[in-house]
Amino acid sequence: MLPVVTDPHTLAAPSPWVARWAAGLPAGASVLDVACGSGRHVRWLADRGFRVTGIDRDAAALSGLSGVATTLVADIEGGPWPLPAGAVFDAVVVTNYLYRPLWPQLLAAVAPGGRLIYETFAVGNETVGKPSNPAFLLAPGELLDAVRGRLRVIAYEDGFVASPKNAYVQRICAVREPGGVTAVRYAL
Repeated sequence: MLPVVTDPHTLAAPSPWVARWAAGLPAGASVLDVACGSGRHVRWLADRGFRVTGIDRDAAALSGLSGVATTLVADIEGGPWPLPAGAVFDAVVVTNYLYRPLWPQLLAAVAPGGRLIYETFAVGNETVGKPSNPAFLLAPGELLDAVRGRLRVIAYEDGFVASPKNAYVQRICAVREPGGVTAVRYAL
């Protein structure tokens, strides 16, 4: 029996950006949700038949995902990247999280033909709420720069959104062109 979920973050609807770009994934696709917290997107993706791996440093938050997805407790800012070299996924999802030193690992985790679905706060957000620390806000065009030369951008937005709460965000969906790279899809 799955645990009863009462955390409002877990019960929240998925990001419309994630829902839009995950819709095109093939049935049974492998998805990595980085800094997944209590699993809002992990649950939504798993409910659609995707094989999901969630990474977060909060073991208590991840404990509610038992039976839903594979989870890895890891301090991805203070420790090593928890996945083996060469591990790739059909999609890598990141929302409301920014730690720039991880970009090489995140991009490398996108399988040939796979996609990066990323959405987080941008400069301007300090005028409407948290986060307001510049270390956690993307500069104009920063997501584009992060994927340039590695992935092909299929969608990008940078600006103010009023829903679900007022925020300045950047969003990107970018794909790794198929072919040319030998990789092993990751599964625990």
